[in-house]
Amino acid sequence: MHATPRSTRRAFLTGQAAADALVQFDVGGGPPLANPDSERYLVHVSRRAMACTFEVFLNAGQYPAGNAAALAALDLVDRLEDQLSIYRESSEISELNRRAAFTPVELEPRLFSLLQLAEQLHSQTGGAFDVTAGRLSQVWGFTRRRGQVPPAEVLAEVLACVGSQHLGFDRERSTLRFLQPGLEINLGSIGKGYALDRCAQLLDAAGINDYLLHGGNSSVLARGSHAGRTDPGWCVGVRNPLRPDRRLGHLILHDKALGTSGSGTQFFLHEGRRLGHILDPRTGWPAEGVLSVSVVAATAAEADALATAFYVMGPEAARSYCERHAEVGFVMTCPGERAGSLEVQAMGLADGCWQPFEEAAETGSDRPV
Repeated sequence: MHATPRSTRRAFLTGQAAADALVQFDVGGGPPLANPDSERYLVHVSRRAMACTFEVFLNAGQYPAGNAAALAALDLVDRLEDQLSIYRESSEISELNRRAAFTPVELEPRLFSLLQLAEQLHSQTGGAFDVTAGRLSQVWGFTRRRGQVPPAEVLAEVLACVGSQHLGFDRERSTLRFLQPGLEINLGSIGKGYALDRCAQLLDAAGINDYLLHGGNSSVLARGSHAGRTDPGWCVGVRNPLRPDRRLGHLILHDKALGTSGSGTQFFLHEGRRLGHILDPRTGWPAEGVLSVSVVAATAAEADALATAFYVMGPEAARSYCERHAEVGFVMTCPGERAGSLEVQAMGLADGCWQPFEEAAETGSDRPV
């Protein structure tokens, strides 16, 4: 997404932030791309949370209560970080990780439902998505941004403590117990999307029907339309993972969410292999064969989780998932046959949702699955 100056509370409330005019948003990391011409202004407010920037975009002048609602949404993100972050000792997730191996732990109902969703997605993706895989990132050094291949015995020890099948839910009491000692939950692969879904609920309740939310360059949720468009929706650019200064095409989001995964910035080379930070929780090793994937789904939590899962699963298994879940679609890039080229695959998207660029063919093919 385009980097924009952070709006202070004073600037936002006095309308100074309305000077930011944007039409094109971008996902997939890399430097900001040039803004195209815009006929309508957007008001936005942003805040650092969950190790990224969260932003709310509204059509300028459309909703008198929009300013206050946007600020309230970002206040909610702060509270959710206090609940979900493993880096805060007092968080509910940290407390769960400390106690759940010894006793059932009662959880706030919405957090309990989120963990149930994570368990469901773990099952549906054959274990490719797993919120218990956080310790794998630690032994691979990615949490310190110092990638290294762990000793085989260390990896085997940690892998034995990974698996959402070891989560013991009591749905009547909203409690969770770990059935495997050493299990830990990390919501980094679904937490930002969940935060956007909660923000959307708040904005919807305030009567705000047209907005775009994003958390970092990976999680997006859109409702209604950008006033500068002739067709419904919001235009989101998908970056070329090999050339982040270029786009592969556009996705048009209308009452949908988008999650993107890729390892373009966190990887290291080992014996000629490029090992990225997205790990396959079934093997314990970095996933290979995919460069980036953007998933469109009904909720941002689901889109985030499935983007990670599809990156691990690869195109064939991702296609099979979409055949069973018609509400989910994706755009995936894989290495092409020529060095430095891409193969772009898309499936499960509504007509007109994915708009590839002709020039994308310069770096590979654009082949609908």
